[in-house]
Amino acid sequence: MKLPKATIPFERYFKYEMGKNVLCLLVLLISFQSVWAQGETPGFSDLVPFVATPDEVVNIILELSEIQEGDVLYDLGSGDGRIPIEAAVRYGIKAVGVEIDADLVSEANSNAREMGVEDLVTFVQGDLFEMDFSEATVLVLYLFPDINLKLRPIIQQLPKGTRVISHRFDMGDWEPEKIRKVTLEDGREHEVYYWTVE
Repeated sequence: MKLPKATIPFERYFKYEMGKNVLCLLVLLISFQSVWAQGETPGFSDLVPFVATPDEVVNIILELSEIQEGDVLYDLGSGDGRIPIEAAVRYGIKAVGVEIDADLVSEANSNAREMGVEDLVTFVQGDLFEMDFSEATVLVLYLFPDINLKLRPIIQQLPKGTRVISHRFDMGDWEPEKIRKVTLEDGREHEVYYWTVE
């Protein structure tokens, strides 16, 4: 005799499915923490999405940089290239943008050609954790706080006098020498931090 098909009450089924989902999430979190603990850095583009720096903030960054003849500016996570390009246009200096997104590197190169500074500005596609930026005399960052902290030991090994400017985020207990604030038309306040490597 064929037995009737067993049914599971909805509440029990819901709890069972939720339990499976929570378990999967926990496994993923544990795996991520394990990788992070071993010092392996997740993909930079996954951690720091491109957010354009407003023109008002670009102006503050370049003012704080006190750029002089012979300076070399590096922008880590340079996006569409606006900061290196503006530095080259205003001051005629060499500038390098480091960006992991190939499409943004292409856009930045196009922008440099449009502004006539392609001979001064270089955009490099790559992971900033693997990049040598030791020739920088001015270093610009717009990254997340944890990325700043991971880069800090490298930054502090740069030559004495290197100027470091970070948009929005500081570097933990490395106290900035200057902080500039600007409130834009949309009501959002932006902070720019300045250090000198000693």
